[in-house]
Order: sequence, then C-alpha cells, then structure tokens
Amino acid sequence: MLEIKQLNKTINGKKILDHVSLQVPQGSIAVLLGSSGVGKSTLLRVLNNLETADSGAVLFNGKQLDLKTIHTSHIVGMVFQHFNLFDHLTIEQNITLPLEKILNKSPEQAQNIAHTYLKTYGLLEKAHSYPSQLSGGQKQRLALARTLALEAKIICLDEPTSALDPILTTQVAKSITQLAQQGYTVLIATHDTSLLEKLSCMIYLMKDGNIIESAESQQFCADQAQYPKIHQFVSGIDQ
Repeated sequence: MLEIKQLNKTINGKKILDHVSLQVPQGSIAVLLGSSGVGKSTLLRVLNNLETADSGAVLFNGKQLDLKTIHTSHIVGMVFQHFNLFDHLTIEQNITLPLEKILNKSPEQAQNIAHTYLKTYGLLEKAHSYPSQLSGGQKQRLALARTLALEAKIICLDEPTSALDPILTTQVAKSITQLAQQGYTVLIATHDTSLLEKLSCMIYLMKDGNIIESAESQQFCADQAQYPKIHQFVSGIDQ
C-alpha cells in the first residue's frame, strides 16, 4: 500500500500541492487527472525526489519512505513524458548502463536482464539500434523497460499517452494494466480522459494543488452524474 499524507509544496510563492492525500493499494492504478499546472506532475516528481515537499509523508507498506534515498532504494521509478532516454547509447545500453552503475550488476548480468525486458516489450530485435530509430510507442516501452529493470515497486508515468495515437494509447493502457496485475503500484499523471475508459483505476481529479473529487473508474463510467466535477472535466466544461 502506498500512502501519501498531507503533502505540501510551494514554488515561488504559489501553492503547487495543498495537503494532498491518497492511498493506492498494491497492484492498483491511480490516475491523477487534471489540466496542466494543477500539481499532478509535481506530485510524481516529489515521489521521485526530483522536487522536495515542504511537509507531509509518504508511506509504503506501513513504513515511511525517505524520499532523499529513493535513488538508492529504487522503490519508486519514473517514466517521463519525453522519456529521457540516452540518445548516444543503444537500446540495450539504455538498460544495461543504469543496471551496472546503479545496481552494480556485472556486464553479463545487466545484459541478461536487459534482454529479458526487451523481449517482454517487443524490442529485442532493436537492441543495437538507437532511440532516434524508434517510434514514439517503442520509446515509451523502452523507458518503461528501463524503469522496471531497476526493480522499482511503484511506477510513476507522466503523461504516458500525450504523443500517441488512439491505437498506441490502447496498447499503453494494456501495458499499464499488466503492470498492476503483476503487483506493481502505478500512478499516472494525465489530462488524457480517454485512458479512463481503458483502465480499471481510481481517478483523482486535481485543481489548484488539491484533489477535488475522486471516483473508481468503472463507477464513474457507469454513472457520471454522481461525480459532477470529473464529468465536467471529461466533457471539457470549465470548472
């Protein structure tokens, strides 16, 4: 269970996160929904120690996480909107280098792990290609494979479908569902409302750094009138 308790973050005098609290059971998906600038990506960045919260706590399985050591414990992993791949390295090296440098794997161990994940995500034949030679969907899968190879238990995805067509969006949704089925805890920051129909998830609508409404996706899709704020956002109506 991931528990986020009363997280606060102010940047340049503006409240970005305002007492944000939520729980995500293991093997579940939480979607942070909202327009740009509402705090959803900042929340993911705090979990990955890319931003520092002013106050609040994050617990995993009942134990408080020291977010300052996330880069050594690797409990949390991030897949960035623009992937942050190493363009000068091959597809295989994008996975093996972090394994060798961060987890101290031998070159042989790193290669075996990389090949396992590349095969899982249909990229093994591209092992010696470079990121510039991949499609947007392939880059997305590579970024996810790299994160999983580092043994993260909590997977954060920032706008995972922002540059993808509907077919690729469906494929990404299937990959996310598989992650949850494998026991990963998944958090997604997005403004793509089409994902809500493709995932079994909890929806957390954010505005001005707050969670203003939440709903289970299947219940929302069955009766949107019960969740007027999420319905307004999905319908493109200003709140």
